[in-house]
Amino acid sequence: MRRFLDSNVFLYAYLKPRRKPPQRVLEMKKHAKEIIKRVESGEEVVTSVVHLSEILNILESHLGLQISLQFLETMLSMKNMEIAEVGRKDYEDALILCNKFNISANDGIAVKIMRSLGINEIYSFDSHFDNVPGIKRITR
Repeated sequence: MRRFLDSNVFLYAYLKPRRKPPQRVLEMKKHAKEIIKRVESGEEVVTSVVHLSEILNILESHLGLQISLQFLETMLSMKNMEIAEVGRKDYEDALILCNKFNISANDGIAVKIMRSLGINEIYSFDSHFDNVPGIKRITR
């Protein structure tokens, strides 16, 4: 069974906090790294060009262009990671979901893609997904 992989999993796994984070954040970082290890070991996941772009922008601003490009190269080389394309119609459909479930645009895109691919589990630390019936959020 494939799961959707939200951008925040990568961000928790890769970004180092500037000051000592609370224990809750340390736990999320630990779990994010475990999830990434499973993906690197071949677990099949889906993300979108939107989520990938979000990760790349944040990595570039925090760690620099070269790290961001290395990350992109790694993501593109992973045969077990599907990167779903997103167009205008996807955003139109996602906007309906956003308003219905009180979620962000990127979360709406994730839900739209998940539904179109028959995926009902998402790796994410974003509790807004708990508002969406039929979606199970996985944090470990």
